[in-house]
Amino acid sequence: MKLTAARVTNFRSIEDSGEFKVGDLTCLVGKNEAGKTAILSALYGVNPYDTFEYDKTRDYPRRFLNKFEERAESGESKVIDTIWTLDDDDVQSITDRFGGKALRSREVTVARGIGFGRRWSVPIDHAACLEFMVEKHASDETERNVVKGCTNAAEAVAAIEAVAQQSTGLSALLADLKSANEDFESAAIGILEPRMPKFFLTSHFERMSGEISITALNHAKAHNSLTPADRIFLDFLAYAGTSIEELQASKRLEELKAKCEGASNEITDEIFEFWTQNDALHVQIDIAEGRPEDKPPFNVGTVVTARIHNSNHRVTVPLSERSAGFIWFFSFLAQFKQLRKAAGNAIILLDEPGLTLHGKAQSDLLHYIEKRLLPEHQVIYSTHSPFMVPSDRLSDVLIVEDVVKRDNRGRALVEGTKVRDDVLLVDKDTLFPLQGALGYEITQSLFVGKNTLLVEGPSDILYLQALSMAVQQRGGLGLDPQWTMCPSGGIDKIAPFAALFGANKLNIAALCDVANGDKAKVERLRKSNVLRAGHVLTMAEFTGLDESDVEDLFPPAKYAELLNATYGLVGANAMTVERLQAGAPQTQRVVKQADAALRLLPADVAEFDHFAPSAWLIRNPAFLDGDDAETQAALARAAKLFAALNVLL
Repeated sequence: MKLTAARVTNFRSIEDSGEFKVGDLTCLVGKNEAGKTAILSALYGVNPYDTFEYDKTRDYPRRFLNKFEERAESGESKVIDTIWTLDDDDVQSITDRFGGKALRSREVTVARGIGFGRRWSVPIDHAACLEFMVEKHASDETERNVVKGCTNAAEAVAAIEAVAQQSTGLSALLADLKSANEDFESAAIGILEPRMPKFFLTSHFERMSGEISITALNHAKAHNSLTPADRIFLDFLAYAGTSIEELQASKRLEELKAKCEGASNEITDEIFEFWTQNDALHVQIDIAEGRPEDKPPFNVGTVVTARIHNSNHRVTVPLSERSAGFIWFFSFLAQFKQLRKAAGNAIILLDEPGLTLHGKAQSDLLHYIEKRLLPEHQVIYSTHSPFMVPSDRLSDVLIVEDVVKRDNRGRALVEGTKVRDDVLLVDKDTLFPLQGALGYEITQSLFVGKNTLLVEGPSDILYLQALSMAVQQRGGLGLDPQWTMCPSGGIDKIAPFAALFGANKLNIAALCDVANGDKAKVERLRKSNVLRAGHVLTMAEFTGLDESDVEDLFPPAKYAELLNATYGLVGANAMTVERLQAGAPQTQRVVKQADAALRLLPADVAEFDHFAPSAWLIRNPAFLDGDDAETQAALARAAKLFAALNVLL
C-alpha cells in the first residue's frame, strides 16, 4: 500500500489542512509554529509504530475544546482522512480470496480520529465477490438458484439458511460466507489491515546515549522503563550486528574484542559513507568494568561505550562528547537500521531532521534519505532549512502555513494550518527556505564554468567578445573560448564571489576596472589569496592610464566615433575628443567623460547608457574593420589583454 493523499481536520493548530498529495518523498516547508509537527503527528496516529492515541484534551484545537460535545455530538472527531493505492500484492491478496473482479479500483481510504480507530473504505464489488464464491462452491443450477437475486454476502447467508435441506455445495458456500463475516468489505479490510505500513516518527530531539550500564539497562528492561536514548543505543548495537546479550556471552577476551571490532567496522563503513564533514573519524565499541569513582550507574558492573576516534588529533572520546549534529545523525542511522527489521515497509516521518547539522551535513542527510530510505520507504519530513529542500524535485515540496486573515476592522480571522503546493499564495517568510534552496542551486551553476573570468558588468562581456572576434579576423589570438565571462558587479564583489564558488574548484580570474581609490582594494584582493597569484588583472595594465574601464581599450577618438554611431550624433551634436575631455576634465576614464558630455547636449538626445554602445558594437562588428590608427591601437591593447588572460588557463 502506498499513501497518496491526506487531509487533517480539528487537530491542534489545524482546522482543515485541505487535501494534500503525498509521494515517495514529501518535504513540508514552513516557518516555526506553522503546524508542520501537527501534520506529522496526525499522520503518525493513523498506524503508529509505537503506542499513540489521539487525545481530546491534548489534540483537539484548544480554542474549540469547550465546544467539543457541541461540535462532536457522537463524542467522535475525525482527525485525518488518508487515501492509499494498493500495490499488486495487495490486489492479489484480495482477488485470491474473492476473485479477479472483487475490487472496483485500487484506491482505498482510511480515516482515524479522537474517539474511534481506523475506518476503512474499500471499493468492493459485492455482487462480483458473491458470484465468485457461488462459482467456487455451487455445483448445479439448483444450488445457484438459492442465492439468485442476492447482491451481498448477508443476503446470501439469509437465503441459504432459509433452506431446510442444504446440499454439500450450499453448506460449503454458507461456511465460506460466514468466514468472511457475512460482509465482503469487512473481510477485505481484514486482509489489508495487517498489510498497512506502520508510521515511524522521530525528531531532532531524540539522540543516543554515549554509554550504557548493563546493570542499569537490565533493571530498566525489567521495569519497562527504558529511555529513548537507551532504546537507540540498543538499536545501534543491532545496527552494528551485535547485541548486549552477545557481548555479555563472550567467554574469552579475544572473542569479545573481535566482536567489538567487527561491530565497530560495520557501523563506521555505513555512517561515514554519508557523513562527509570529517573523514578522520572511526567508531569504536568498548566494553569494560565500571570503576568506583565513575559517575553512577557507570561505577559498577559492565559498561558498554560508543567512542569516536579522530585520527587527525589522535584522540578517542565518548560519542556523548561529539557535536549535537553528529550525535543526531549517528542516532538516526541506528534507529533506521533497527526499524527495517521491526517494521518492514514503514512510512518514515521526520520532524525537523538534522536541525543541528551544518548546511553541508544536511545535504549529506538528504543524500542518505534519497539513497537509503526512498528505495523501500515513503519519507515525509518537515524543515525550514534551505539545505534540506530537495531542489531537484520541487514537485515533492509542500508549503505549510498558519493562515490568519484580518476583517475590515483589523480583527484576526484564524483559519489555522493549511498545506498547499501553490507557493505563490504564501507569505515571503514561509517561502524563504524554498527561495534559499533555489538560490543556492542557481549560484552553483549560473554564468560560471570551469574557467571563469570575472568582469565588471554585462557591457564588459560584449566589448570583449567584439574585440576578440576582430582580433581573430586579423589572424591574432582572441580570448580563449574556455573562459566563461561572468559579471561580478565590481571589485568589492570579487572576494565574496570567489568564496561562494570556491567549493566548485573553479579556475577564477578577475579583470577589474580601476578608478581613483581602487588601487588599495586591488592590492588587498591580490594579497588575500582568494584568487591564485597573478589572477587579478586591471584594465590600467593594458591602457597605460592610471584609471581605466574596458571602454578605455578604445582611444578617445574611436570611442567618440562609437558614441556617434550608437546615438546618431551628427553635426553640432557630434561627439569629439575635445567635447569628451571638456565634459569631465578631472578624470581619464572615457566612460565618465561620455556621461558628462552627453548631459550637455540638447534634451532630445538620449542620456548616456553604459550598456548601449557595447550592444551597438556587438550588432555592428564592421565598426572594427578599419585600418586607421585608433582601430589598430584598440585591437593591439585587446590582443595584449587576451594573451595575458589565456596564459592563466
